[in-house]
Amino acid sequence: MKRSALPGEDRRLSATAPALEQPTVDRSMRLRLRAAWMYYVERMTQNDIADVLGIGRVTVVRLLADAVARNEVKITIEGDLAELVALERQLEERFGLSEAIVAPVAGGASDRTHCVSAATGAFISDFARPGMRLGVGWGRTLIESLAFMPSRQLADFTVISMLGGISEARRFNPSEYAWQLAQAFGGECYLLSAPALVDSPETRNALIDKCGLDRLFQMATTLDAAIYSVGGMAPSATLYQSGYVTDADRRSLAGAGAIGDMLYHFYGPGGALVDHPLNARVMSIPVETILAIPTRILTSGGADKAAALLGAIRFSKPTNLITDELTARELLALAGEA
Repeated sequence: MKRSALPGEDRRLSATAPALEQPTVDRSMRLRLRAAWMYYVERMTQNDIADVLGIGRVTVVRLLADAVARNEVKITIEGDLAELVALERQLEERFGLSEAIVAPVAGGASDRTHCVSAATGAFISDFARPGMRLGVGWGRTLIESLAFMPSRQLADFTVISMLGGISEARRFNPSEYAWQLAQAFGGECYLLSAPALVDSPETRNALIDKCGLDRLFQMATTLDAAIYSVGGMAPSATLYQSGYVTDADRRSLAGAGAIGDMLYHFYGPGGALVDHPLNARVMSIPVETILAIPTRILTSGGADKAAALLGAIRFSKPTNLITDELTARELLALAGEA
């Protein structure tokens, strides 16, 4: 906002000054900008603004939200980001990435996943283009990134879920994320309409070959980009909190050497799939199809995620990586970097 453009700023004007009644200026915009100036510049509370403007507090909240949505308020954070840039360059060189994005965190007590979600939402907003076919994974990082992603209309934009859905309605559901992302850009959404895990490899093959899912698997070979996250093996991981993979399965997978999963593909420290029957029951886009996608965006971070993330880098060979600064340091340390 420019200070000279704010209504009512010149205190020499009387209450009936013509400047306040110019017919060429939209009155709702003037009210919106006055509220924004009082809140962001004068640091007034929303209640105080409501009293000054003679409106309700709910109206003040709406005015402030509208000002941000219309890009009338721009918040700029300036500081020395050289340390983060250095981390990004180290990640790019160490893992052969086209781009690494490292989100700052306040400290060890901060919610690192939330920071990564914010960076992910900003990245997708800039990255999405008309005509793009985007494959998506699931998880807390991705679903929370929607809050940092302004909606806009993109022509011929397509989202394809790369993983079957969870049968119960839960917050972190592969199908729900794909659908909401497509809505954010006014695009089409294609869901892998099957459970994420089935009872046998035979059921998986039958669903693909005889129930029409082969079309979606074929569409996945034409994806321009894919964005996905990883999960660790701790009981607190989203995958196990959902209850869809039992704790007995989790322990069995860990016993087979699994350190994490990507789209329900369970891999070991070297980035190879572990020898476990669950890997043959996953309704997910095959690994070889994912590796052929031109742009592969891996986003993940948080406490105890470094080992799973390193395995996922070796497993999926991402072109882009989004993480937080603490996880970045842990990741480089694990990979043998100073």
